[in-house]
Amino acid sequence: MEEGLDLRRYAAVLRRWWWLIIGCALLAAASAYAVSTQLTPVYKASVTLLVHQASTSGTSDYAAILTSERQARTYAEMITEQPVLEAVVAQPGFDMDWQDLASRVDVELVQDTQLIRLSVEDTDNARAAQAANAIAAAFIAQNKALQQERYAESLGSVRQQMDELSTLIEQTQAAIDNMGVPETAQQEAELSRLEIILAGYRTSYVGLLQSYEQMRLTAAQTADNVSVFRQAEAPDLDDPVSPRKMLNTALAGAVGGLLAVGVAFLVEYLDDTIKTPEDVNRALGLDTLGVIGKLAKGTEELVAVTRPLSPVSEAFRVLRTNIRFSSVDKPIRTLLVTSAGPTEGKSTTAANLAAVMAQAGLKAIIVDADLRRPRLHQVFGIHPRGGLTGSLLEGTMDGRLQPSQVEGLAVLPAGERPPNPSELLGSRRLRELLGLLTQHVDVVVIDSPPVLPVTDAAVLAQSVDGVLLVIDAGETRRGIAQHAVESLRQVGANVIGAVLNRMSAGKGGYYYYREYYGDGGEKRKQREHKKQKTPTQPR
Repeated sequence: MEEGLDLRRYAAVLRRWWWLIIGCALLAAASAYAVSTQLTPVYKASVTLLVHQASTSGTSDYAAILTSERQARTYAEMITEQPVLEAVVAQPGFDMDWQDLASRVDVELVQDTQLIRLSVEDTDNARAAQAANAIAAAFIAQNKALQQERYAESLGSVRQQMDELSTLIEQTQAAIDNMGVPETAQQEAELSRLEIILAGYRTSYVGLLQSYEQMRLTAAQTADNVSVFRQAEAPDLDDPVSPRKMLNTALAGAVGGLLAVGVAFLVEYLDDTIKTPEDVNRALGLDTLGVIGKLAKGTEELVAVTRPLSPVSEAFRVLRTNIRFSSVDKPIRTLLVTSAGPTEGKSTTAANLAAVMAQAGLKAIIVDADLRRPRLHQVFGIHPRGGLTGSLLEGTMDGRLQPSQVEGLAVLPAGERPPNPSELLGSRRLRELLGLLTQHVDVVVIDSPPVLPVTDAAVLAQSVDGVLLVIDAGETRRGIAQHAVESLRQVGANVIGAVLNRMSAGKGGYYYYREYYGDGGEKRKQREHKKQKTPTQPR
């Protein structure tokens, strides 16, 4: 359940800040696209080299493959070294130094193969392909020269030994020819010795010749162990590797949106105002009995009378119903409406709540107990004569209750401002007055000063059945509201719940009122009301 509440809270944050998230995403995407269009396109051409399987006699094919892969890794490092690149930039058409060329070259091994992919990036697509092919050709030529040089000394040494043996063979053969036919046993022995020596020379020569030929073959195979598998071709002008306009735009939009989401959650974390019914429950431990929307500019405060079908009026009716069910065992006959601080809409809330109670058939009286800054006489458009102050001072209400625009609702204005409002509101006469009022009506709604600036509300809270706390959604700070609730509870007040006032459309429960009782819903209700009044014509 907690996880569901958290998810709903996160969704509510996203709904509140959707304009910032979408705006940042669009701004970042547009900026990335604009920058990408101004950048010079870069093209990439690739040539693929094949490292042939190494020739290793007396070893398995697997060992030969591993040797070839090691050779490929070695060659991948050698390709970007200075000797190869200097040979390339020395060619016509390359007006750059080898370090500049090295910064444009990328070499990668194709995994589990003997292939090397050499890529070159350049703002000129044709030059990129030319450079890639030139680097490949230069490397192959240098590698062949290195391999040939590696075997040249060994081949020269064997060749020298062969030449020396050839000379010895010729000399020995000449000595045998000069002896002719042996006449004595000594000459015959000498001839046999020379023939044995000649046979040894010839055997050694044949061995050296075989070694020489094998070495030449190995040198040839090793020198040609790298070849071009696929030549580089000039890439299409419409396919640069950078900038990737669409990719950059999409990534920038995503990053901009994510940053905006982070900013939104940071602001929400730092914002300690109460904005939703969940905030009321978590911070104050109170139920939200009503969610009242913002009044449009120019709308009269007594909206329950002037616009009874509006979503705000319906919200007050929901509040009335919730108050009635908040204390079933002990009906609330006297209800104090207050707020933590000034300008949170408590007087407007009290006036409209009293009006919808009277519209429901209840006899109601609304009392302006804000003796410091009274406002109810302005809301109802009545004269503040006598009022509560006079009733408390003289101990009688004669002539001080005034009728309102709503049938069944009377108003007791504040009257003159006394020098000691707290003493008057905490007096025995006030309790007697409330008892007298409740004998004649069903409910008495009392508008009081805010809780925190003065003690009037705390004093009054001890004399009523219930207290309703008005909270300005998105404006009332959590700590201030908590302090107000604690102050009321310390004097034993029965705080029955809270009202979230001035809730923006789309927030909290007010969304559902707008959905059903919005402007379209109000017009629909008006049409249905007219149809009910129109008599059905006979056919």
